[in-house]
Amino acid sequence: MDKLPSLRNLQYLIKLHELKSFNKAAEACFVSQSTLSSGIQNLEDQLEGQLIERDHKSFVFTQLGEELVDMAKSIVQQASELKACATARQSPMSGLIKLGCIPTIAPFLFKPVFAACREEYPELRLQLIEDTTENLLTLLESGEIDCALMALPVDINGFHSKFLGQDKFWLAAHKQYQQANQDNFSYDNLPDESIFLLQSEHCLTQHAVSACQLVNRAKISTMSATSLHTLVSMAECLKGATFVPQMALSAGLLEESDLVLLQPTAEAASRDIALVWRQTTRRAKTFSLFSALITEQLNTK
Repeated sequence: MDKLPSLRNLQYLIKLHELKSFNKAAEACFVSQSTLSSGIQNLEDQLEGQLIERDHKSFVFTQLGEELVDMAKSIVQQASELKACATARQSPMSGLIKLGCIPTIAPFLFKPVFAACREEYPELRLQLIEDTTENLLTLLESGEIDCALMALPVDINGFHSKFLGQDKFWLAAHKQYQQANQDNFSYDNLPDESIFLLQSEHCLTQHAVSACQLVNRAKISTMSATSLHTLVSMAECLKGATFVPQMALSAGLLEESDLVLLQPTAEAASRDIALVWRQTTRRAKTFSLFSALITEQLNTK
């Protein structure tokens, strides 16, 4: 019987294709660069075909390599589902859930969700992977995570999504702007470049700007941050403002802060929170029950 390619080597191939770097791919797979290179070479030997054209400085995937990456993703994903299916047949709320979560949700919702899981489903283990929406969708496609907690609307590439609830947006502003905006809020009452936002790869930026109807781009600062905690500090120290979601406020984001909350639109602006998973999964019951648990925690915020 022919020896089949190992799942580990297929994972090496997938990660190398994603990151376009042997060094970065090896770090992501927690192995040495030589181990990853050997794994790719073993694949080529077993498949009797060249997957990568190399020289001492760079590499490119061959046509065969490109084709096999898509097949490898499917194989790795199905192997993950195989293990999960066996566990789910015994009990849908047992085993491991590798949960992806965006950075503007994870610090505020994961703790209560983790505590609720431990109490209601003691046989269920959660493993958190925090990353941007784009990266989480890539991990979900490759089978490296089981589901992802994120904010919509975004293009979820055909994955199934379960709406969990809405998260209201506020404008947290320096207290000097409170009086001018008390009766009728207007962005015109704020100086140019006074609104601080997250870097563009964070979906909260686009969600907040759209939902809160910020049209005048002159009000947006050229400075940006990678976390809501940093944005609050910038708004406070530089006498500006930033958008914050309700779940962050409920978790105490503005405690000991001089910022005040303003409602930037007549009707409450918000983002939709959803759990996303693959259409092909055999753990739909697990994720449905998990969604209900998250919804309960979200509604207590």
